Amino acid sequence: MNTLAYLSIKELSSLLSRNEITPQEIVQSCINRIEKHDKNLGSTLEIITPKVNNSIEGLSSLHNIPGLIKDNICQKGQITSAGSKILANFISPYAATAVQKLEHAGALSLGRTNCDEFAMGSSNETSAYKLAHNPWDTSRSPGGSSGGSAAAVAAGFVPWALGSETGGSVRQPAALCGLVGSKPTYGRVSRHGLIAYASSMDQIGVFTRTVYDNALVLQTIAGKDHYDSTVIQQESPNYISGLTGELKKGLKIGVVTNALNAKGMHPEMKAQLLLALKKLESLGAELVDVSIPMMEHAAATYFVISRAEAASNLARFDGIRYGYRAKHVDSLQDLYQKSRAEGFGHEVKRRILIGNYVLSAGHAAQYYESACAVRRMIRQEFLDHFAEVDLLFAPVTPAPAFKIGEFAKNPLQMDLQDYFTCSANLAGIPAVSFPCGFVQNLPVGFQLMGPDLSEGLIFQTGYAYEQATEWHTMHPKL
Repeated sequence: MNTLAYLSIKELSSLLSRNEITPQEIVQSCINRIEKHDKNLGSTLEIITPKVNNSIEGLSSLHNIPGLIKDNICQKGQITSAGSKILANFISPYAATAVQKLEHAGALSLGRTNCDEFAMGSSNETSAYKLAHNPWDTSRSPGGSSGGSAAAVAAGFVPWALGSETGGSVRQPAALCGLVGSKPTYGRVSRHGLIAYASSMDQIGVFTRTVYDNALVLQTIAGKDHYDSTVIQQESPNYISGLTGELKKGLKIGVVTNALNAKGMHPEMKAQLLLALKKLESLGAELVDVSIPMMEHAAATYFVISRAEAASNLARFDGIRYGYRAKHVDSLQDLYQKSRAEGFGHEVKRRILIGNYVLSAGHAAQYYESACAVRRMIRQEFLDHFAEVDLLFAPVTPAPAFKIGEFAKNPLQMDLQDYFTCSANLAGIPAVSFPCGFVQNLPVGFQLMGPDLSEGLIFQTGYAYEQATEWHTMHPKL
């Protein structure tokens, strides 16, 4: 059964269609592998055995293909805790729209993955339950906040997993674990059933080991939804049809030089990125150097806006309606204070306090309103560049996966892990991370960003690169 571990969705679907394997065998293989190896990785919080459908007529390539769901995306009748003690026993009465669409396509959920509490973190160290580890080196972080999903796919537990992104929480762990990680255009995928962190930036994203698989899952979960007023009311496009192995004729890629040459960039990381650019150029892309000065302000802008929205969104967790409720309280005010103090972890409390500060009277104009103005400028700068180039190329991280606990005493350094990624979230544009090599025997990646709704072009470009390289065929030895 170990031979199934690193097969793609496409390969597993082919085996099923030829009756060379049963759905039950695939599911059991995944569960056996999780039970054997996850004690060293901590990627999952709960595993369930789903019901398979033995009919194969008229269903998608995802039919009976198992995957995992990040713990902040609701699954009906299952605990959804967002990695937090305050929701430890919350059983969701409904499924997120993205989960419903996967179920309609016949995909199977094996359970939920570990994550930073309320998706607040860049290392998966703020989970209330356990640490997640990078399968390439268990002393290192898989990234965050969707580190559990990334680790599970990289370890060969499942061929796909859902994560969520607010400032880079799909692309960063994807790069650190050697995966393809997609952050779609804001509104491309419904947020209904995604427990909110910062609503104006949150998006559900996808982890897979290949571009084809990622495009397949994303086109399945994208599209209209009357439950989310911010969703783009267009049918989901067929991203698979554009995966020809060739680049768009005349493709022009802008290389973000101020990111490539940023202070703190690991020299071996830069070397791998330059090799990736050389490969893209050999495939027919025209490379153009561009500078995005506003990217220098993205991390600070993201810091202010995300904390402000977090403070607002997390006000609902008060011990009254659902979730953890403190015992031995003297008054309603005491109930609120103790429930939140005992239920939330340190990082969440820190972000709530900062958010309330930047929204407070006398500070809102100085911080929050200024950050919103800068955000509009960041988006406009990206749009200006997309008038000249088709896509933008940039690093995802400045270095390979860091040691667990490395930034424990330096929360600002941890926040800066989103330095290269959060600008795409602020601008609302799509961005996808692709593996492009190894530094110190650890995987690294680059990202391609495009204008609104250009996921198809990004996938087409990434697929051509993937077919010309071997990085997606390399897997950790557990």
